[in-house]
Amino acid sequence: MADVISKGTLFPEELIPELIQQTVGASALAKLCAAKPIPFNGQKEFTFTLDKEIDVVAENGAKTKGGATVAPVTIVPVKVEYGARVSDEFLYAAEDARLDILTSFAEGFARKVARGLDLMAFHGVNPRTGSASSVIGTNHFDSKVTQTVTIQGEDKPDDNIEAAVALVQGSEREVNGLVLAPVFKSELAKQKTADGAKLYPQLAWGSNPGEINGLRVESNTTLSANSSQDRALVGDFINAFRWGYAKEIPVEVIKYGNPDNDPTLGDLKGHNQVYLRAEAYIGWGILDPSAFAFVKAGA
Repeated sequence: MADVISKGTLFPEELIPELIQQTVGASALAKLCAAKPIPFNGQKEFTFTLDKEIDVVAENGAKTKGGATVAPVTIVPVKVEYGARVSDEFLYAAEDARLDILTSFAEGFARKVARGLDLMAFHGVNPRTGSASSVIGTNHFDSKVTQTVTIQGEDKPDDNIEAAVALVQGSEREVNGLVLAPVFKSELAKQKTADGAKLYPQLAWGSNPGEINGLRVESNTTLSANSSQDRALVGDFINAFRWGYAKEIPVEVIKYGNPDNDPTLGDLKGHNQVYLRAEAYIGWGILDPSAFAFVKAGA
């Protein structure tokens, strides 16, 4: 099993689908849109729109111009990493113990990747710092999506969602998913019918039912993270959003140096430590911003 812990080794094959599955389980975007493989050097996705309606042509009649618009969106994977120092006893542990450590590290990394995907794609931030990332640039919902419903005074939250749905449908796009910030989900859960019954009992006590009124719904803290005013995002997640991993998910066991660039921690060898580093390449693209609409908190 020496190869399993050598520099540049990959997680065992059976861990890769498990890692993807765990990521899907914790990311709102990953739940609403299935992952597709993304090449390391990126790929172009094209939205192809026929600009006009079909034309009725009389017998021997002249045909008129239709027209089409093709809009390319380039999806380039972003490299993300996570590392941690562990005792070099890891190197000498039994095979099962080493695999347990790698599996636990993979599970933790999957959760971080899942949250990171949402933070990057919703807000364009580096998840670790919370600051805007120049690598991501404008490739995020906050930048691309301009259709917005702003919560006013005593607005009912379901009315806000209906208004956001109307914006998407007004752009002749379909709605198949909804992401809710926890605070907004709580407001929905409080709504009652005229006789005092809960209007959305499936949301009570923080539940995440996965579907409301036939619409797929997900909720986590990433939509409203970093003091964001975003409270809900509705739209066509199946057709107008793409994301995926590059194929390999490597883990590296580093035995020497200061790989986390922290001068206070010192050299690994000098402190009987090794460094586990996992990396992933994740790409995403918003193919059609008009297929989405936000509900945002007022100033």
